[in-house]
Amino acid sequence: MSKRSVKPLIPVLSLLFALATGSLIIAATGSDPMAVWQKMLRSTFASGYGIGQVLFRATTLIFTGLAVALPFRVRLFNIGGEGQLLMGALAAALCGLALPAGTPALVAAPALMLVAAAAGAGWALVAGWLKVRRGVNEVISTIMLNFIALGITGYLLTNHFAVPSTVHTSAIIPGGWLPDFDTLFGLNWHSPANLSLFVALAVTAGAAVLLFRSRYGYDMIAAGLNPEAARHAGIATGRHMLGAMALGGAMAGLGAANLVLGYKHWFEAGLSAGAGFMGIAVALLAGANPAGIIVAALLFAWLDYGGLAVNTLVPKDIFMMVQAITILSIISFPALFKSWLKED
Repeated sequence: MSKRSVKPLIPVLSLLFALATGSLIIAATGSDPMAVWQKMLRSTFASGYGIGQVLFRATTLIFTGLAVALPFRVRLFNIGGEGQLLMGALAAALCGLALPAGTPALVAAPALMLVAAAAGAGWALVAGWLKVRRGVNEVISTIMLNFIALGITGYLLTNHFAVPSTVHTSAIIPGGWLPDFDTLFGLNWHSPANLSLFVALAVTAGAAVLLFRSRYGYDMIAAGLNPEAARHAGIATGRHMLGAMALGGAMAGLGAANLVLGYKHWFEAGLSAGAGFMGIAVALLAGANPAGIIVAALLFAWLDYGGLAVNTLVPKDIFMMVQAITILSIISFPALFKSWLKED
């Protein structure tokens, strides 16, 4: 069996292994695994509310998955999606408060999304600059920047912008709100799924075109595969590293479109709920491929909301374990199968 034929199967094998392991853990708790999985499916895909919850969670994960996948193309591991998302969300919320009340939606919503993307990109560029100019490992710098972002947003919220006796800012102007699916399509889902899903799909398509159908994307990939050869070919590897980090940060910042513009309409403590870290898992499962990120985001969103839906039967922590086992399998299976793989 060749490496080329096995490699695409690794995510599928990893998922099946994780689901099988999860079933064993569920059985160990005294519950029927088949009954649990069936209830998860009914709770998520047999009702409009469940579908909307999965789509809502998947939307943020698409953004944060892209935040990891784009820098990964130049061999940069962006662990800072959480901090970039927080900075983008706070920037969007504060600008949404500052805009005049009568600003039309066609101006306000795109402007706030641009602000969120710019804030995320700017925060990611700090790590990019440290990597390119000073050789600082981006894993360490982005992790530390997550803590700094958490501290900055928490301080500003608590001491300057929170509505008294709450942990959130005032609501942004109505022109900055993105309509939910009930409003858009006349549904009766009562879920937080909103227009930002289509924004996420659009930027995913744009990322795929950039990577695989443009000279800039070719140079990015070349710079990641062999930086030394790319430099000899005239490709500015440092510039592409900075560009990839900025693009990744912008994607994470755009998660504010879902959480602030489309759902809460304000910034609040705990808004990101770990979506930036979960984006790492999404990107790994997808192999940093934009199309795969959509599928991986839906899977993890299903496990996330489905775990809540069956919380009366088994602890939600079990499904967090399934997510973690999936990623560990993706990382470890190539090494475990190494003796069976041969070079083409």
